[in-house]
Amino acid sequence: MSAGVLRHNRDFRLLWTGAGISALGGTVTTVTYPLLMIWHDGSAVRAGLVGFAALLPMLLLQLPAGVFVDRWDRRRVMITCDAVSFATIGSVAISLLLGHLWLPHLLVVAFLEGSAQIFYRLSERAAVRNVVQPGDLPAALSQNEARGRAAGLLGQPLGSVLFALVRWAPFVFTALGHLVALVTLLLIRKDFQTERGPRKNLRAEIAEGVGWLLRQRFLRSAVLLVAVTNVLFQVLSLSLALIVKENGGSPAVIGVIGAASGVGGVLGAMSGSWFVRRLRPGMVIITVFAVWALLMPVVALTANPVVLGGLFAGMSFAGALINVMAGVYQVQVTPDEMQGRVGSVAGLLSSGANSFGALAAGFLLAAWGTGHTVLGVAAVMAAVAVTAWLTPVVRTTEYRERVNA
Repeated sequence: MSAGVLRHNRDFRLLWTGAGISALGGTVTTVTYPLLMIWHDGSAVRAGLVGFAALLPMLLLQLPAGVFVDRWDRRRVMITCDAVSFATIGSVAISLLLGHLWLPHLLVVAFLEGSAQIFYRLSERAAVRNVVQPGDLPAALSQNEARGRAAGLLGQPLGSVLFALVRWAPFVFTALGHLVALVTLLLIRKDFQTERGPRKNLRAEIAEGVGWLLRQRFLRSAVLLVAVTNVLFQVLSLSLALIVKENGGSPAVIGVIGAASGVGGVLGAMSGSWFVRRLRPGMVIITVFAVWALLMPVVALTANPVVLGGLFAGMSFAGALINVMAGVYQVQVTPDEMQGRVGSVAGLLSSGANSFGALAAGFLLAAWGTGHTVLGVAAVMAAVAVTAWLTPVVRTTEYRERVNA
């Protein structure tokens, strides 16, 4: 019923469409940056520098971005982000059309686009509850999760194909996409936030967001548990690449497995609201963790691409459910004036966990090999699932508001 109502919600459709176009463009450029540097002068070091510049805002700006998203008008923030992305990405397209590629220019563009994505993403997530009815929130966030998964699934091959056609094409596509997204924002009628209270200094507001999240027993437990699983999936992803390589597979095989995983994620996101309506948030966590613990060890026992694709599709399906659940619960319980800060704190914790996982993966695989590493990851995942089950607040917590069927 909620999905049907959302189809008639003009403002949500505009917000959903514009954010989807922005997300697709972000994936296209993320894929294109390393291709551009490697095919331009064959420098993996320069490609790594551009990737670092694009990710650096996650470390530097996540927490202050949450504060400013709660202070400023969210629609104006998103419009500014689209305008900045249009101008910076467009400048790369023009530079390539003129036959020039300057590394410092690309580093600045990558950093600015990465910064804009952080502000845009936090603003859009915080704005959703203000453009839909409370009972439609699960369906809205489920559709948002499906949109994000689809953008990742489509953006990778699209970026590669456009780059193969002509090097400036991905940047023209992304710049025009941000222009379209900007227009959709201008057409939305509803406000993206409630009235704001008095402002404090930046440090105090960051501390308020961190303190608020840490006082929420369920959110605190869920973030810590999910942070551990993020580390495990970083190790599992690198293990997959080695498994394919050790068994004579090509990078294309990894791409096919990734596509299968993306399809699983889209399907999981589309069905997320169904599970949210029927299971307590903690039971979603426990069930997903149990599914992961069952599927992970099988990765160590096969090199068949079809089987691996099915396993990763299943894990991605389950992961999408947990994202929908977390989005619904966090948006429901967080005061509107703190949505940006709480989202940024949770995002920073997740990003930090991913970096530690990537660092640990190389050492573990070098020391233990793929089979033992994957089995070790599965054992830790099983322990996390048991821990979630034994944590009373995880088992018993209910949604703050009833979600409609």
